Amino acid sequence: MSIESTLLQRCDSKCELCTADKHLDIFEVPPVTESSADRSVMICETCRTQISQTESLDTNHWRCLHDSIWSPYPAVQVVAWRLLNQLSSETWAQDLLDQMYMDEETQEWAKDGIPEEDDDTPPTLDCNGTRLEAGDTVTLIKDLVVKGAGFTAKRGTAVRNISLTSNPEHIEGRVNGTRVVLVSSYMKKS
Repeated sequence: MSIESTLLQRCDSKCELCTADKHLDIFEVPPVTESSADRSVMICETCRTQISQTESLDTNHWRCLHDSIWSPYPAVQVVAWRLLNQLSSETWAQDLLDQMYMDEETQEWAKDGIPEEDDDTPPTLDCNGTRLEAGDTVTLIKDLVVKGAGFTAKRGTAVRNISLTSNPEHIEGRVNGTRVVLVSSYMKKS
């Protein structure tokens, strides 16, 4: 069975990201080591155009990812994760990222395909000097009063799927269901 027929059967002839049923084509998820159905997704022309022109993503189109993140196929999960990371400034996209689960191998694949940015900003480091990346899990090393939220984040609280900010001394994460900015020097990478 060809890759195309395998993907069409897998996706029921619908885009695996937005469920459109017209103008479908194979999209090989980078980095491409070999062509296979496991490393590809079937997407529509609109999704392909959006993926190739990342600087002008239509945020409303990608709200469809709330279903794609639950796909049992790693290739679909990887594409959804990458798109949601590009849209992470949107609250709904960050919420979907917080809900999303990928095994370690799939998460490594997702991170491998993101081009390295030539960036002069210093890295975000935890209290031990370990580099923090978006999506990491950290643990609070001291009690922190969360201003404006009316609670204290207790020492030992795990903060999963963090986001980095433009300031290398701060990270964003959810504590007690509230999205807050935290000082990275009060965190320890888990």
